[in-house]
Amino acid sequence: MRLENKTAIITGAASGIGAASARRFAAEGADVTIADINPLGEQVAGEIRAAGGKAAFVLTDVADFAAIQRLFDAHMARCGKLDVLFNNAGKEGSGKSVAETPIEELDLLLTVNFKSVFLACKLAGPIMAAAGRGSIISTSAGSAREGLAWPNIGAYIASKGAIISFTRALAMELSPSGVRVNSLNPGVTDTPMLRDYAATTPDPAAFWKAMESMQLLHRLGTPDELAAGALFLASDESSYVTGTDLLVDGGLVLG
Repeated sequence: MRLENKTAIITGAASGIGAASARRFAAEGADVTIADINPLGEQVAGEIRAAGGKAAFVLTDVADFAAIQRLFDAHMARCGKLDVLFNNAGKEGSGKSVAETPIEELDLLLTVNFKSVFLACKLAGPIMAAAGRGSIISTSAGSAREGLAWPNIGAYIASKGAIISFTRALAMELSPSGVRVNSLNPGVTDTPMLRDYAATTPDPAAFWKAMESMQLLHRLGTPDELAAGALFLASDESSYVTGTDLLVDGGLVLG
């Protein structure tokens, strides 16, 4: 079992990549704290426990630092240690140009997609450094990589690009303490968040066809495929990996 006797916090774990990762981590022996603003996270935790795994749900709005602090307090009270932090919570943009993007939307995207990551790492770093080990993972995005960008999601791209840069900086900072820091970069993945966004487009069928054609593999990724990447970064199999943005993207960046 690749995560035996380890504990993990996963944000945005009520659905999609986060839920798939919670199930995988638990199946590999981890005691998982599921955090999400969506109460359905309790259902995910219940499914894991029913399958013989260890999991608890903490209702968490990552836009609120006090809520993040309560999440960490609850996890440490229950588990006593933190081996893995997977910052996966995220929010999509509304598809507006930079000129038309409301300031309120910009603030929310930066808060949910990046500031929450920074603040969670602010709490996790000292815990892991004191233990002399740990793995921090944050979900980035292909659109934030050099050579790939799309119009009308400038605020979203900026918030995800910040994760890639921050990952490198934090890896430098925490590596002397034995803590590894990486980001996980999904290709276009079939998640509830993407389905919600697709439903707002003028032609959802055309949207899905365009998304599929972007990857070299000519299909969307699945949450389970991304969870496999997260599991690699969380486990000791990636013991020599830090400061990287791991592409699990079906060739999106090259396509």
